[in-house]
Amino acid sequence: MLGLKLPTDPRWVNIVEKNIEDILTDHAFCEQKAASTAISLIVSFPEYTDLVKEMIDLVEEEMSHFKMVHDLILERGWTLGRDRKDEYVLKLLKFFPKGGSRTTQLVHRLLYAALIEARSCERFRLLSEELEDKKLAKFYRKLMISEASHYTMFLNFARQYGDRKEVDVKWQQLLDYEAEIMKDLGKDVTVHG
Repeated sequence: MLGLKLPTDPRWVNIVEKNIEDILTDHAFCEQKAASTAISLIVSFPEYTDLVKEMIDLVEEEMSHFKMVHDLILERGWTLGRDRKDEYVLKLLKFFPKGGSRTTQLVHRLLYAALIEARSCERFRLLSEELEDKKLAKFYRKLMISEASHYTMFLNFARQYGDRKEVDVKWQQLLDYEAEIMKDLGKDVTVHG
């Protein structure tokens, strides 16, 4: 369903299991960044009313997810750690050239967002199925469903605002590129890396 060309190596879950505090901190910041992305889309493209309405809802949802993850961190007696660079996103953002029309910029940002949500969904599914901590596995199952709906929303907006055939070609190219960068990732205690 997600269209990802390279699945996450299941051994990534072993890394996560040994570093739950680190993955929860990274996950919390991923939720915060997702909310920031939605705000950025509102600020940059206020004339797209349908998008703005959805992004308002998304900001609220992502911040509620941030709170849920933060609450889990506190329940375990930890504090939120520091944010780290997301190598996955940094590498991903190199795919599309900068510039172009406003519509092109919007479509590219929507495609990036769709792919990040798709990878998050895939990773959360893996955690929901493989984590020994059943409470955490159940938590990730719930979030996996949200990420899937975000992925389809962003992809559908890209197709709505851009030329459908061109967007579908770019989407496939981005999926191919993402598969290449994923070959070097999956060894870190991060949601995407």
